[in-house]
Amino acid sequence: MGRLLFVNVQYYERNRLYLYENLNIVPKSRKLLPKDRRILDRLGENLRLARLRRKYSAEIVAERAGISRTTLWSIETGNSASSLSTLIQILSVYGLENDLISVAEDDRLGRKIQDAQLRVGKRVPKK
Repeated sequence: MGRLLFVNVQYYERNRLYLYENLNIVPKSRKLLPKDRRILDRLGENLRLARLRRKYSAEIVAERAGISRTTLWSIETGNSASSLSTLIQILSVYGLENDLISVAEDDRLGRKIQDAQLRVGKRVPKK
């Protein structure tokens, strides 16, 4: 089984490199604004600190989250190519998945914009 898996990985990597080099198919690069880059870096650092506080190794977290150690490292360094579902898997290992629900929950700016656009109906004429 292990030999078959190794051969499949080699086959996949060889084909991926062929597609990238010969057919000019390259993965999309994500351009981020500097402030967004800082946010991702801070999020990655917070995830790393959460792991270290719990005294979990990267291998343990990756295994429990069902991801590779490289993917975990990528997220902890602020790589923008990671998916939201991968983030949720990692947060679940730490028991912090419900923290994601609170994002944009108290949207003060959105409420101010909404309130500013509310129309006040005309008053009923007095008799």
